[in-house]
Amino acid sequence: MSVGKTTLVKAMSELEQFKDYYVATERSKYLRDLGIPLNTDSTLAGQFVFLAERASELLRENVLTDRTIWDVCAFTLGAQSIDQFDKRSFVEAAMTLRNRYDLVVYVSPNGVEMEDNGVRTTDLEYRAKIDEVIKLSLAEFSPSKLITVEGTTEQRIATILQNI
Repeated sequence: MSVGKTTLVKAMSELEQFKDYYVATERSKYLRDLGIPLNTDSTLAGQFVFLAERASELLRENVLTDRTIWDVCAFTLGAQSIDQFDKRSFVEAAMTLRNRYDLVVYVSPNGVEMEDNGVRTTDLEYRAKIDEVIKLSLAEFSPSKLITVEGTTEQRIATILQNI
């Protein structure tokens, strides 16, 4: 949360090599306005909506997106209203899609200030918890290709371009 994923995707979409890519960016406000609880209030049904969005992106060719199934799973695992059995079942089902990504970029929150976009929580402890769950999930359910980035948007893009 609030680590610059959307900013990174938008900046990459302006590069010549990604000009023909479909760009899917944050839709949290739209989903919240539909009545789908976010953050710690997430429900299993709401998380299935988020997972359906991610799955629909995987049906396309050449997609730049600021969310992946790892994000969805982290928020599912962090949800207070979802019981442990349902969390684990959800994650195992979602992770069957992991090899459909050509590349996954983990964006480190190191040095990134939390901003308030009016939708997501600004709780730094919750952000750290979600980040830890994402890192654990990336280790347990490794994507076929993973790049870790940090620093400015320009530094992040340079790291990605050096590794693709």
